[in-house]
Amino acid sequence: MDIEQLAKISRALADPTRLRIYEAIAARDEIYCGELVERVGLAPGTVSHHLKVLAEAELIDSRREGQFIYNRATPETMKRYAETLTKFGRRR
Repeated sequence: MDIEQLAKISRALADPTRLRIYEAIAARDEIYCGELVERVGLAPGTVSHHLKVLAEAELIDSRREGQFIYNRATPETMKRYAETLTKFGRRR
């Protein structure tokens, strides 16, 4: 993982609201946007903005089914992120 991707993920997860949204998504196989709006108690537009940031950081994938948009975590991105951070910690 390059430094730019590492920074993008770090910025995405630094926001407490986004971190809560990511946590809700990662806890399930999939979750639709309406349920996220209910869980975090924010306006749909605000949740949509946070989902966009998470998607740009490649932390989530989305798919449309009819009128619903389902989101799922991409654990491989988080795994690479954690591995890269671990490597940083080992440098001297």
